[in-house]
Amino acid sequence: MDGTNLANNSLRVRPGGKQDYATIALIYNQAIAAGGMTFHEQEVSAEYIQQWIEGFCDRETLLVLVEKEQVLGWGVVKKYSDRSGYRFCCETSIYLERTETGKGYGRILQESLLNKAAELNYHHIVLKIVASNQGSIRFHERFGFEIVGIQKEIGFTHNRWHDVAILQLLLSKPPQPDLE
Repeated sequence: MDGTNLANNSLRVRPGGKQDYATIALIYNQAIAAGGMTFHEQEVSAEYIQQWIEGFCDRETLLVLVEKEQVLGWGVVKKYSDRSGYRFCCETSIYLERTETGKGYGRILQESLLNKAAELNYHHIVLKIVASNQGSIRFHERFGFEIVGIQKEIGFTHNRWHDVAILQLLLSKPPQPDLE
């Protein structure tokens, strides 16, 4: 779905670029301020986003959902670990502009991320969601993710402890590892 037009012909998903970093930071900062979505506690800058993305390997990507070049949300596919045994496992995350939730944009980004993860030769996708964020958990369960565990009181933000739900999805066609 990357770079292609979607349902209303003005929406599209494309790789995030320098021109998007300030808006990506703004959207992420909304999640930080709201609480219950990330354990970052300090706002981030466009420069922070740029450094983060510049550190990506060739199997990591950040996608943005745009309408007439206005970024409405973003999602990321990140490798799960630097350890080679985890090379077929990734993590994904989605963040939407607060005024753009409930419009189906999360679904568009999720489908794009799942397609991208498969294209990048991943088999197992892990999500870490603040357990009180039931809307996000239900959203991901609609795509086949299942809860495989709860980490109790693992995060402390906004003056309280938070549990984290660990969800996973196995992509249908496992990659064929190099058998050396």
